[in-house]
Amino acid sequence: MPSAPVAESRRAGHGLVRDARRLLPLAWPLLVGQLAVLAFATIDTVVVGRHAPQDLAAYAVGAAAYITIFIGLMGTVLGLSPLVGQLYGAGRLGTAGDQLHQGVWLALLLALPGCGLLLFPQPFLWIARASPELAGGVRGYLLALALALPPALLFTVFRAFNNAVSRPKAVMALQLGGLVVKAPLTVLLVGGAPALGLPSLGVTGAGLGTAAAMSVQLLGALWLLRRDRFYERFELWGRGLHRPDGRVLWAQARLGLPIGSAILIEVSGFAFMALFIARLGPTAVAGHQLVMNLVSLMFMLPLSLANATTTLVAQRIGAGDLQDARRLGWHGLQLGCGVSAALALGVWLAREPVLGLYTGDAAVLAAALPLLAWLVPFHIADAVQTLVAFTLRAWRVAAWPMFIYAGALWGVGLGLGQHLAFSAPGSTPEALRGAPGFWVAATAGLVLASLALLGLKAWVLRHPERVVQARSRR
Repeated sequence: MPSAPVAESRRAGHGLVRDARRLLPLAWPLLVGQLAVLAFATIDTVVVGRHAPQDLAAYAVGAAAYITIFIGLMGTVLGLSPLVGQLYGAGRLGTAGDQLHQGVWLALLLALPGCGLLLFPQPFLWIARASPELAGGVRGYLLALALALPPALLFTVFRAFNNAVSRPKAVMALQLGGLVVKAPLTVLLVGGAPALGLPSLGVTGAGLGTAAAMSVQLLGALWLLRRDRFYERFELWGRGLHRPDGRVLWAQARLGLPIGSAILIEVSGFAFMALFIARLGPTAVAGHQLVMNLVSLMFMLPLSLANATTTLVAQRIGAGDLQDARRLGWHGLQLGCGVSAALALGVWLAREPVLGLYTGDAAVLAAALPLLAWLVPFHIADAVQTLVAFTLRAWRVAAWPMFIYAGALWGVGLGLGQHLAFSAPGSTPEALRGAPGFWVAATAGLVLASLALLGLKAWVLRHPERVVQARSRR
């Protein structure tokens, strides 16, 4: 007869396997869909990079600006997801459907300032100290993306709702459809097609390709909501777009604003890395862009598991099964850490041929390779902080993670990074000056954020009943 510790270990292992079987059917469509979204950036990086190095530098600065704006607004809209997940778990389907309508109003409201920032990007150009030639490329790219932002935010409402009700395959199908539109259109618009009378638009063409793909995705989402009988239970149709409800909008904003702010802090920390590194020249920022695209691609794996974990945890909270919700959260973290560590080690071992897939430019490769020295700890820490932060959102805990991100990713990641990168010769080891300094500091910031979020989660889950009651009264 096995001892008590051995028996307990076996039960824990069986519980992990059982929960993995619940998480993976949700995670794999999320992963495929997120890879399709990231493929937009990969296509732009490869096509623009092979078109002209100067255009790749403009894309790096423009992409940093757009990501900073879009991700923060998108995160605010994503506050819809935990609310819908809990309502779905509680069987309140009509109320969950109304949340989608209110999310549409929130997305339209947020699109207004977002488009304004894209049309007038002077603050980003000043930070990057962009030359007139570089600034012209950035403005053209962001002008095209101003057309993409409204449909992108509206599609985020559809994505958040579907993920919350365990329908990620519908989102995945539309994201793959958008990719089918994006890829050939970007090739045509960036390089031109004289036989078809299309001039070469360079980096601006990449932005126009994204705008077209986002519009197609939104139209597909509307068609699906109308035609798929699954959505009838949510009472979405019959009264047109529901009138704005201040109480519901405030509930979404109260949760979504700290989520959006936390994501904005996280993403802007990395986006501003590109803007600061741009001061070192086009080759340095181009090498950074290749590595950033690679780690973003890797990040999709823990991100998909984090989204799946959040969905199930929120649904179990809504159903009143808090013990299952707690267990799912910890098992999702264990699963995500394991697969992320294996992926990071594999990519690091094959780093030279992997980077060679992006470009054959020897100078850009030489700038990119030193940045991968910290890949394994960077990716594992990034996975941990994401999985923990997403699980906390399911419990409607969003404000404290925002403050943790501000201190760790802005204070340590950017503050220390700028000190290392631009320090005087001799005051910092040469290997840590320039772009590598930012990557060392970013890794330290992610480790600090991971440890702080783990401590917060352990504290929150000591008394989950109190947490749920406190949030439900708001």
